[in-house]
Amino acid sequence: MNNVICEAGKSEKLTTFLNPVSMARNLYRHRSLIKQFAWRDFVSRYKGSFLGVFWSFITPLMMLAVYAFVFSVIFKSKWNVKTDQSQIDFALTLFCGLTVFNIFAEAVTRAPALILAYPNYVKKVVFPLEVLPVAALGTSLLNAAVSLVILLVAQLIVSQTISMTIVLFPLVLIPLCAATLGITWFLSSLGVFIRDIGQAVGVLVTILLFVSGVFFPPTAVPKEFSFLVQLNPLVSMLEESRRTLMWGLYPDWEWLLSACIGSIVIMMLGYAWFMRTKKAFADVI
Repeated sequence: MNNVICEAGKSEKLTTFLNPVSMARNLYRHRSLIKQFAWRDFVSRYKGSFLGVFWSFITPLMMLAVYAFVFSVIFKSKWNVKTDQSQIDFALTLFCGLTVFNIFAEAVTRAPALILAYPNYVKKVVFPLEVLPVAALGTSLLNAAVSLVILLVAQLIVSQTISMTIVLFPLVLIPLCAATLGITWFLSSLGVFIRDIGQAVGVLVTILLFVSGVFFPPTAVPKEFSFLVQLNPLVSMLEESRRTLMWGLYPDWEWLLSACIGSIVIMMLGYAWFMRTKKAFADVI
């Protein structure tokens, strides 16, 4: 595998692709293709079903109902953000975190098999393979958008108000999407050469689901393990999402700036790795 990658990268160094302007121009040039693939993936999930795309609304709505019942009736849990928080508020808070987490989880889980799913584009057609991870992230964002609409409607019904800080939520998504895209580029390339990587990624994403603050507030973690929470950037991303969407608070601007810088570095490294190794895909598939 190492020989194949080295052969593909002889003529082009890794630093050749570490130009954010060049990357942005490349992706913008193929924006129509990205939209087409993202929408096709979104719709194809429900192709052939009687209700079609309506399942994208029904599924998260049913999950929200389950969370509301389990946590408001059975567990009677609270997030302890405010003293008058109801159990249904807890369910909405959990649903918010899970929705944002799934943006990361869906794209990353698909990544190892992403290139393998389109062998014809690798072998027979001159095709910009780098758009496939972007389209996968786009599909995740479409699914999340549906769930967020349901979340905001439910919050409006329960609280009879929606905070204007929701307009800042896209800013919180910037580091999440940038880091997710970089990881997706890296894993989609690595998955071509190491087929077992998909199994490992699935296990790791499941672990992250339970340690990233989706089901509990970070303050609930015992002090001796709090350093582990600080090492997981998803925890802060989920909390900042809840601040803007649920609690009417401004994001932590200092965190946001540092998270954007770090995630853009991850994105550029993932893009550079993918672009350098993609010429070896045809020799492996």
